[in-house]
Amino acid sequence: MTRRAGLGLLSLTLAACGRTADIVIRGGMVWTGLSSGAPQAGAVAIGDGEILAVGDSAAVARYVGSRTHVIRADGGLVLPGFTDGHTHFIGGGFQLASVDLRNAASPQEFVRRIGEYARTLKPGEWITGGDWDHTLWPGQPLPRHEWIDSVTPANPVFVNRLDGHEALANAAALRAGGVTRDTPTPPGGEILRDAKTGEPIGIFKDQALDLIGRAQPDPSPEQRDSALARALAHAASLGVTATAHMSASWADLASYRRLERAGRLTMRVALYLPVDAWRAVAESVKAHGAGDAWVKIGGLKGFMDGSAGSRTALFFEPYADSAGYRGLMQNPERDMRTWIGNADSAGLQVAVHAIGDRANALILTIYDSVARAHGPRDRRFRVEHAQHVRPQDIPLFGTLGVIASMQPYHAIDDGRWVERRIGPVRIKTTYAFRTLLDTGAKLAFGSDWTVAPLDPLAGVYAAVTRRTLDGKNPNGWVPEQKITVGEALRAYTAGNAFATFDEQKRGALAPGYHADVVVVDRNLFAIPAESLAAARVRVTIVGGKVVYERP
Repeated sequence: MTRRAGLGLLSLTLAACGRTADIVIRGGMVWTGLSSGAPQAGAVAIGDGEILAVGDSAAVARYVGSRTHVIRADGGLVLPGFTDGHTHFIGGGFQLASVDLRNAASPQEFVRRIGEYARTLKPGEWITGGDWDHTLWPGQPLPRHEWIDSVTPANPVFVNRLDGHEALANAAALRAGGVTRDTPTPPGGEILRDAKTGEPIGIFKDQALDLIGRAQPDPSPEQRDSALARALAHAASLGVTATAHMSASWADLASYRRLERAGRLTMRVALYLPVDAWRAVAESVKAHGAGDAWVKIGGLKGFMDGSAGSRTALFFEPYADSAGYRGLMQNPERDMRTWIGNADSAGLQVAVHAIGDRANALILTIYDSVARAHGPRDRRFRVEHAQHVRPQDIPLFGTLGVIASMQPYHAIDDGRWVERRIGPVRIKTTYAFRTLLDTGAKLAFGSDWTVAPLDPLAGVYAAVTRRTLDGKNPNGWVPEQKITVGEALRAYTAGNAFATFDEQKRGALAPGYHADVVVVDRNLFAIPAESLAAARVRVTIVGGKVVYERP
């Protein structure tokens, strides 16, 4: 029997099992995720952490016993749990307890929030996170350390721009990092300096971030576990039942495993460790295995370039607003070829950050050459972000079998300003969801949290409407790249399961799959596209257990 979107056949096939469900969800529309088509009225039965049956309410009713917990969907949508294909998840947990600068709409508000937060800390405690966005300050320059020195005299500050590729250090942090006017700029990074004095103004980009970052004290295991617990609660409230944690550390892996052993983990995770650590990762996987259905080493993460917002994304042609400047390579091409080749030889999956069109062209070429050299296998190379891609390179994702791991919310955020950076021609294939799908690429959607909000429903809204956050594109920014609700949901479910080699156990509602299920308060297929962002998660189930119920 082949799986299909129809519901009745599945339930009737399993009716003879005679099993009693732990949970039955009924009274809603069920979208199985087995196709991008519309949902059907029906119900879902769950037992022993797995999906028992999916079908019409009458057929699923036979799974209800005296101890079955019946959840009423009340006309909402029942669907597979969302997977966020790209987060910095534990960092998100730390950010939830730190200063929030994302919507600071002026330099004055930026300074005020940092000063207020500093007053809650002990002397010497660092202020990090922030996620500021200077594009909200029209006509204003990047922030400088002098802005905040007077309100943070006793606390080092290193607050990042929301894209994570640029950060501001105050004078105390500069001293802690030993950074002076004589500090050389590291390859693959930038230190912005005062044009008159040559002194650092406090802004560091990409590989230069480590000059300050290495001076920060590492969080204790207890602090890391607390951050993870905060992030898990936030994820459950948004229906996120799994994630790919990018640029993870061994300390992050240890934290997930501690919470799993304690029975506190409410989300599945695949961690991607630094690509230059390929040998240590390969040895760990060989000695101990990759992990289990809850926590596993997914593979390796590398960087080709930076971001358009920080003007460090790598392009073939110069930035439209920076004559002659094309961005930067975070790592030399030769190193990337060596690391990826070695990782592939060790059987590890590789995911690489690429935003500019030249960065994307380079990584696609490297992936192609490695695959040709090592021969056919199911390697599932990933490009993280794949934001700005030349028209001739888009079909290569499908041809080469490279997964486009993208973050649709970035499109409605960047769409406010990125045309000023790269001009009207290059934006035509920016966040090219439609063209990628039409040329055979597999899409895996995520948020890049904390760069963007973790909420998958906000991402679905962004992919379907492409309405920019400033309200200036009501019909969509680069509207020819819109996709359907079903296609966006597939990218958040089945697409991400495929991207982490988990498509046999999650990403769909089908018998035998993990019981990772979400109930949304309305049928996303039956409402106007502009209303998608107003939808809310009512219930989140992971491994057959309810981990969130909306009050």
